[in-house]
Amino acid sequence: MSSRKPLAERLRPTSLSDFIAQEHLVGKDAVLGKAIQSGEMPSLILWGPPGVGKTTLATIIANSLDRPFYSLSAINSGVKDIREVIDRARKQRGELSFEGTDPILFIDEIHRFSKSQQDSLLGAVEQGIITLIGATTENPSFEVISPLLSRCQVYVLNPLTKPDLLKLLDKAAKTDTLLKNKKIVIKETEALLRLSGGDARKLLNIFELVVNSAKGKAITNNLVMENAQQNIALYDKGGEQHYDIISAFIKSMRGSDPNAAVYWLARMIQGGEDPKFIARRMLVLASEDIGNANPTALVIANNCFQAVTVIGYPECALTLSQTAIYLASSPKSNASYKAIQDAKAVVAEKGALSVPLHLRNAPTNLMEELDYGKDYQYSHDYDSNFSEQEFLPDDLSGTNFYDPSDNNRENDLRAHLRALWGAKYGY
Repeated sequence: MSSRKPLAERLRPTSLSDFIAQEHLVGKDAVLGKAIQSGEMPSLILWGPPGVGKTTLATIIANSLDRPFYSLSAINSGVKDIREVIDRARKQRGELSFEGTDPILFIDEIHRFSKSQQDSLLGAVEQGIITLIGATTENPSFEVISPLLSRCQVYVLNPLTKPDLLKLLDKAAKTDTLLKNKKIVIKETEALLRLSGGDARKLLNIFELVVNSAKGKAITNNLVMENAQQNIALYDKGGEQHYDIISAFIKSMRGSDPNAAVYWLARMIQGGEDPKFIARRMLVLASEDIGNANPTALVIANNCFQAVTVIGYPECALTLSQTAIYLASSPKSNASYKAIQDAKAVVAEKGALSVPLHLRNAPTNLMEELDYGKDYQYSHDYDSNFSEQEFLPDDLSGTNFYDPSDNNRENDLRAHLRALWGAKYGY
């Protein structure tokens, strides 16, 4: 029966001494290692990407503490299943009737539980009937209800490093019952590591597939690519990856790095991100981070959005790339962004200040009699299409919201505004 288990399952560690990586949690003097030694384990949430040891660590904790262990998957369990487990745990705890015997309930993919399902755990966790260990690939701040989150410690599991993954491959080749007699020679590992995406489970299962297909050949990159299905980039459109990668994309363009921008763009395209979402974010960036340093950026970003809407994938990937590179390579200014933020802050602080009479419209005789529009100077009647007059409420006269950034275009704008307004706005 064991021979039918996948390699990743056959190699699953049963003790901390066999557990690879996550030294910050389980290494010498690390927080979970100490908790296991003391026997005092709080309810906790293990947060990390797929295949980094969340389920394995939960099992090791239960084994190390010699606690009863229950496991549910949020994919196929409901409130009824939770209550049944809690009832069994309550009964078992009563039978054991001494400290430190709280059964452990492990819930895989706890982020998939609804609010009502998570609510059903609160009482048992609060009363110590169970010690909850939840595993999630999503940010618990977004996916776990606050009352449950406040009753749990959150521990972050890091992606596996290249040395971690190589250590796993070596262990599989030398210690697995079904592989160690095959005299495996691993000449190249780049393809295995790339296809795994840092997921230990995926790495080991691809490795087993390739070894079984190799028929005694040395493991090379070409052999791996011939036998393993091409990996799809890790990207969850509905989860934290969605926000992390778009953030990296925007910050790369803001930071004037077109190379990083197209990398993160490729990650989103390969992950099937909505191209209109990407184009909308570039539209925002064109005003927020480039603005009048290069007004053409907004035109190009808007045209990109229109093109993406019309043509879709796969062709629109070229348009997205062209636009991302242009925006990343453009001079930057957030002066327009700062101007509207400052103006909004003044509106919030000062309230609805009156519009000066000379700026008001006067569509009726009564309004004219009340001096609406009186003494307004129509700019185009004056030299250079400009007449100096007050356009702000009296309380804000001389307030400078727009401070041009130091770039060629806005330096020209600053000089032009200084010529018009002199010292009034500090240009």
